[in-house]
Amino acid sequence: MTPALPAALAGLLRSAKRVAALTGAGISAESGVPTFRDAQTGLWARYRPEELATPEAFLRDPKLVWEWYEWRRGIVGKARPNPGHVALAEMERHIPHFTLITQNVDGLHREAGSRRVLELHGNIRRTKCFDENLVVESWPDTGEVPPRCPRCGGLLRPDVVWFGEMLPEADLTAAVEAAENCEVFLCVGTSAVVEPAASLPFYALRAGATVVEVNPGKTPLTGRASYSLRGAAGELLPALVAAAWKH
Repeated sequence: MTPALPAALAGLLRSAKRVAALTGAGISAESGVPTFRDAQTGLWARYRPEELATPEAFLRDPKLVWEWYEWRRGIVGKARPNPGHVALAEMERHIPHFTLITQNVDGLHREAGSRRVLELHGNIRRTKCFDENLVVESWPDTGEVPPRCPRCGGLLRPDVVWFGEMLPEADLTAAVEAAENCEVFLCVGTSAVVEPAASLPFYALRAGATVVEVNPGKTPLTGRASYSLRGAAGELLPALVAAAWKH
């Protein structure tokens, strides 16, 4: 059954020229990607993610941290975009200026066809040099764990933002700019508590945008959002796209 949506919202989206969307772990959970803190099972259950996802942990035991991320990459590698991801990619095709901002590191938005994606926390599918902070596409297989950078010989690491590290400055600046200049801001599957991303919908509100929350549960944004849609992104976003453009 198609979820009931406010008629005015479909019209707003259809006429909007500038739209920004922020996505969090909730949309990827619908593809079977466990949230960061729910991911600790099996051999990894005795570790807290906060103990492994830091530069200090990597320097202390690079093999352990690399293998943990290899395990997480295996989980992500089996996941596929869900109808929520696909709906956002379709939305981008209809809207002249559409910016997708994500806190997720799984790359599912790009896989679904989204083109303008700001990955605030990096991408677990990419690898970079710990010393040079440059993305590395390939390296010789020497059997070392973690492998070495082919340019400088430094250790390779996943291209994700660890605790204590700064978010990519250019992406964060672009995200703030998109939030402050959009007509409609979608906040999808995010707890709205992890900063600095949690502030983005509030920037949009202050700038006069219509802010739409899509989430199964309440968040700190719920009481302030222009529209708060309760339910799964995989159901609500396709329904929103259909209401806006498939007449």
